[in-house]
Amino acid sequence: MTPPERYAFGASVRPLLVPKSDPCGRYADDGFWLALRTPQGPASLHLAREAGDLIATGHGPGARWAVDRADAIAGLRDDVSGFPVLAARHPLVHRLARTFSGVRLPATGLLFPRLLRAILEQKVTGKEAHRSYRAICRHFGEPAPGPAGLVLPPDPAAVAAAAYWEFHPFGVEQRRTQALLRAALVADRLERCADAAEATARMTALPGIGPWTAAETVRFAYGDSDAVSVGDFHIPNTVAYALAGEARGTDERMLELLEPFRGHRGRVCDLFALGGITAPKFGPRMPLRSFSRF
Repeated sequence: MTPPERYAFGASVRPLLVPKSDPCGRYADDGFWLALRTPQGPASLHLAREAGDLIATGHGPGARWAVDRADAIAGLRDDVSGFPVLAARHPLVHRLARTFSGVRLPATGLLFPRLLRAILEQKVTGKEAHRSYRAICRHFGEPAPGPAGLVLPPDPAAVAAAAYWEFHPFGVEQRRTQALLRAALVADRLERCADAAEATARMTALPGIGPWTAAETVRFAYGDSDAVSVGDFHIPNTVAYALAGEARGTDERMLELLEPFRGHRGRVCDLFALGGITAPKFGPRMPLRSFSRF
């Protein structure tokens, strides 16, 4: 595959991994590895830069599916052609769009692994959620094909068959666990959704899954550049501060300010994160907890 000019490989694929250590993938000197449960069976995908090109190699029964999907996973199907005109409507967005013009939005085509992560990230700190995610993946995961030593993402059927209290040692309380179990029961139906809109409708019909969780899922499962994480603790403040100089903002104000960028509203939020743009902080950090000790 031949990436576009200034393509930022690492910045494009790293959001598919939990920070610091992900049992199901890694980004290192040898390139990017990702373990997948594809419709054709388990697989590992390896992406590496070579003389300006991007080389995809698949391992396992689902290797063909993984390689056929490699360009989307690398973000090369992300259509940014109409974004520069929209970005020019605000000087900060215009500057960030130019600075990070090589970053592309990946689309795995697989919904449940990202939904699992999004549910775990509900109403807790990132460190808590990622700690739980690693523990669950190691508990339910099976060895992935290939030489990378990864584990496959949890099988939805195995998750659905577990009792909610089995997730307590992983630091997940009953509310999030029940949302996860409901999603696992209908994972096959969710994976068959034709697009982000259908997936969002089906996910938000499940108790315990709202617009924030759905947006966090479809952004990377479908490469939905317009998905806005309504209900986030930080993003409304960031958007209000970045676009209007207001230290605090509501979801309604955030959506009002993002409306001129419709079609790429989620991309604008991602640019603020890439650029380190944050609203002023006035309170203490949320404490780290462990539900496994409750």
